[in-house]
Amino acid sequence: MPESTLIPMFPLAILPLPGELIPLHIFEPCYRQLIQEAEQADIGFGIFCTHQANAGKLGSWMKLESIVKRYPGGEMDIVVKCSDIFTLQSLYRNYKNRSYPGGMVLFWNTQTDELPGAKLGELFYEYLNRRNITRHQAFFGVYGIARLLNLDVAERHRFLLLNRDERARFLIRHLRYQLSLLEAELNSKDVYQWN
Repeated sequence: MPESTLIPMFPLAILPLPGELIPLHIFEPCYRQLIQEAEQADIGFGIFCTHQANAGKLGSWMKLESIVKRYPGGEMDIVVKCSDIFTLQSLYRNYKNRSYPGGMVLFWNTQTDELPGAKLGELFYEYLNRRNITRHQAFFGVYGIARLLNLDVAERHRFLLLNRDERARFLIRHLRYQLSLLEAELNSKDVYQWN
């Protein structure tokens, strides 16, 4: 049985997916302390999703990628990257003796390089072509496809709770819907006359 782990926590109403880069503006003193410690000791932290759609108590394990800008008052713009998903068991006001929160979590040990099946892969490349996206990486895993579809928090939550086959079907449905919108947009260009 997996063991619970106590981690630093940053509650936010977002649910980053594995591999996703997230820009953040850090201004509260307690989270400035967290980011300073993440920079100095190369530690990660959790973003627990506070959105009402998060019935599964999911969160994202983040690592600091870079500090983009430091402001005179101590604020900073940073970029963090999600490397795993966790389930929150308990949220605490303070992490150890720090001013920022902490939480007991179970890590999922997510396979971030999960390959899409042939059907999902073909449909995704059709979607990229229809959107005229020609400059992209050569390989897209399942989580990469999900990230590029701009799923909202509720959809991300649903996606993460599915098994491997269900995740592929979920993404295929989303791609088909997006393709139908692109087709409708293309057809509407023939209907309207500009004056």
